[in-house]
Amino acid sequence: MTEPAEAFGDPNSHQALAVLTLAQRTADEHIGQAQRQGEQLLAEARRSADQIAREAQGYSDEMRRQADKVLADARASAEQSARDAAQHADDVRREGERLLTEAQTTAEQVVADANDTSERLVTEAQANAEQITQDAQDAADALEQDAQQRYEEAVGSLQPQREALQQEIESLQQFDREYRAQLVAFMQGQLRQLGVETPNAGGETQLLAQLPVAREA
Repeated sequence: MTEPAEAFGDPNSHQALAVLTLAQRTADEHIGQAQRQGEQLLAEARRSADQIAREAQGYSDEMRRQADKVLADARASAEQSARDAAQHADDVRREGERLLTEAQTTAEQVVADANDTSERLVTEAQANAEQITQDAQDAADALEQDAQQRYEEAVGSLQPQREALQQEIESLQQFDREYRAQLVAFMQGQLRQLGVETPNAGGETQLLAQLPVAREA
């Protein structure tokens, strides 16, 4: 029986091995191209998610700035209202003093009315300021929560694409194994046509060992 090493020394065997090697290289190139395309798709998806996250962050920052402006305006308005109320109270007090000089009998009632009016205006101004501040804070919190939700939805949408790429890589690996088996059968047929004995199980293992191995994902 001719040994496999002696069979491969035959020119026809070398030609068959070259055909087998070329076929394997072509399969490896297809697998490599598919893997590169998968990596490119994954990179594009990540860039898209990063862009969406940056836009959401920018939107959140802009809304936060607007909320801060509304809050500052509300505080300025409240302070102005308080100053106006204090000024009005001073006017009322002065009027009370004038009335006191004109009529001592009615002075105490005028002063009491002026104090009541002053306290009411201050209380209303403070209540308005607190309500405006709370509304601005609620709006800012809602905008921040919306931006966080959009970011989480954008990142979560990458998982189905990643799973699809993994399935495609596994299918290519299965194709590689089946294709290698078909190549071995084809090689054996070529060797038989060339009058070379078909390698036994150990020879097939040696022949497969000489083939380039496809890179795992």
